[in-house]
Amino acid sequence: MPRVKIALPETFSFSTKLTVRITDLNYGGHLGNDAVLSFIHEARMQYLKNLGLSELEFAGVGLIMSDVGIEFKNEAFFGDEITAFVGAGEFSRVGFELFYKLVKDEDQAPVAFAKTGMVCFDYTTRKVAPIPAEALAKLKG
Repeated sequence: MPRVKIALPETFSFSTKLTVRITDLNYGGHLGNDAVLSFIHEARMQYLKNLGLSELEFAGVGLIMSDVGIEFKNEAFFGDEITAFVGAGEFSRVGFELFYKLVKDEDQAPVAFAKTGMVCFDYTTRKVAPIPAEALAKLKG
């Protein structure tokens, strides 16, 4: 079975700080895979907020996550400070990819690389919608 490999962009337009909480640990005593997905979700929310957007108010439409890929790189432990880098790319008429790089602040060791497929969605009509020009401009900003 081929391993997941995430090709990250060379630069990221946003970063935020996250801390590994005791509830983020799994039975192995390190950051659990489910918590990594939660870190990605938090980083996405902070990124969109920084752009003046959200998943429910994305310049007139909403967003749904169509897929996710995570490449686990190194362990992280309780109390570790993590920088989550986020950037957008691979735009289509109705969606785009968000790329994430989680790095331990202490030694710059990568914790995980990830990408999420994001699709614009009109929650009123329950249908996929085109990316609003305003949102696209902010993402490409």
